[in-house]
Amino acid sequence: MASIAAESKMGAVKAPSLLLILTELPRALLETGSLPWAAPFLLRAPKGDGHPVMLLPGFMASEFSMRALHTYLKKLGYDPYHWELGRNLGHKAVGQEGEKMIARLDEIYAKTGRKVSLVGWSLGGSFARMLSRRRPDHIRQVISLGSPITGTPKSTNAWRAYQYVTGQKLDDPKMKEQVSEGHAVPPVPSTAIFSRTDGVVAWQNSREPKSKTTDNIEVRGSHCGLGANPAVLWAIADRLAQPEDGWKPFERTGARALVYPSSGH
Repeated sequence: MASIAAESKMGAVKAPSLLLILTELPRALLETGSLPWAAPFLLRAPKGDGHPVMLLPGFMASEFSMRALHTYLKKLGYDPYHWELGRNLGHKAVGQEGEKMIARLDEIYAKTGRKVSLVGWSLGGSFARMLSRRRPDHIRQVISLGSPITGTPKSTNAWRAYQYVTGQKLDDPKMKEQVSEGHAVPPVPSTAIFSRTDGVVAWQNSREPKSKTTDNIEVRGSHCGLGANPAVLWAIADRLAQPEDGWKPFERTGARALVYPSSGH
């Protein structure tokens, strides 16, 4: 399999197919509907140590989209926080330099006195990686869900909507700078959760570059259902339970291999 860097350099990764994008909604509804029966199993995940977790929603989504994850993490014993910046409208929500998002992170860090884990969905995951570079001393780890973290924005089915809503063109120098910044390995442990049947973001571009402090976890599901997918929630719980100074890659031994097919490398 070609490396992530090679694929991105060749620019050969295409946006997900029309079939995948058209079936996003029904698949996401099925994933959300599976939560009640999966709840007893999910609550057996490793318990939290009370450290703060900041949740960053995807493009055009609000804090409501992160509600299931917020509730789940609270039950496990974490201290979850919404980003409190409203709907994710790109720089219109976070500021031209991400200053509003940085201020929110600083607020949580000052309040708790502990490093903050970041969980970002889609564009929220890209923003989480940006935060990890601006405030590495404040962040414990980064977890992204179906985020466009490598490659070109045109490998998504949302780039036209992004341009329309934000007014920021793909050839804008600032946009190019932000995309380029997002491609580097984060300075903190980072895990990318992705699905090969993602209908919005090309799964090849949703993976972390390989390093000693990065990992990729493949799940089966849609893009719009990642925040309510039981396999995703369990994986997030597993990652957050890693010791602050003892992070290790996700284990796929035994029955886990049936749920989590590969690391995608």
